[in-house]
Amino acid sequence: MWEAYDLKNEDMLWSCIAFMGGIAGRQKAPCGALSASAVCLGLRNRCAIQDKSKAKQARIAIRDRAGELMDAFTKTFGAIGCLDLVGLDMSKPEEYQKFQDSDIWKHKCNRYIAFIIEKLYEFEDRE
Repeated sequence: MWEAYDLKNEDMLWSCIAFMGGIAGRQKAPCGALSASAVCLGLRNRCAIQDKSKAKQARIAIRDRAGELMDAFTKTFGAIGCLDLVGLDMSKPEEYQKFQDSDIWKHKCNRYIAFIIEKLYEFEDRE
């Protein structure tokens, strides 16, 4: 996602690493890719906070895009929660191992990531 918005800063990657598996693999949060996209939208659309009018417009745009992305994700995949999407409780070591061994992350998680990246590019194309 950092490449979708040409952020090219490893800080973006590291700032969202805990989102894997919901948050820290506990899955009691939205899909990590969806959460990371909200961070990405904020970074991409940030502006000087001193310009109150521009900052207000940016906040509204970020919220609107994040909401649009969340709605599209839910419509496409039926849920936003990591546990609901993956179907395994990765907070349990045996289920996390099953997740790794079964390649669910390749078949499911990679689809979620690709969907989000495509939506981020669509936002760019509309601007």
